[in-house]
Amino acid sequence: MKIDAVKWGGALLLMLGLMAGSAWAAWVWQANAYVQQLAAKEATHQTTLTNLANANSAQILAEQDKRLALEQWMAASDQAHYRALTNEKTKQARLRDRLATADLRLSVQLDATTATGCDAVQTTTRTGSVVYGAHRAQLDPAHAQRIIGIAGDGDQGLIALQACQAYVKEVSGTK
Repeated sequence: MKIDAVKWGGALLLMLGLMAGSAWAAWVWQANAYVQQLAAKEATHQTTLTNLANANSAQILAEQDKRLALEQWMAASDQAHYRALTNEKTKQARLRDRLATADLRLSVQLDATTATGCDAVQTTTRTGSVVYGAHRAQLDPAHAQRIIGIAGDGDQGLIALQACQAYVKEVSGTK
């Protein structure tokens, strides 16, 4: 009986060893399968993140290009506005200088019907003039300077308005 017990004990021990070995092998195989699944998921996740980052970078570059184009347009627009404003101020300064030196006189045409007391249009012109009627009044140089200043302010306002309208059209995308 002792031999039978030793036989059964050895067989039992051998069975327990085989069971432990197969449990360990299954554990290792399952761990490898999970590691491979996790690696595949991590690779997919990393690819997705890379694609998102590339798309984000492309969008940022496109927006930077738009901003650079707008900045360049604004710089060119500012230069054109400044040039137009400077030219207008130069013309006004020349006109004021001509008025101050009496090289140029501003005059207004008077209504010929009230000046002559008749309703008919005068048919003759002065020598060297293309304006019908000889009834003109010269303005005082100080008043002429003020009129030129007012007209100059109006011109500057119109130039600024045109610059603002061009900017709004460019920013809003309407042409």
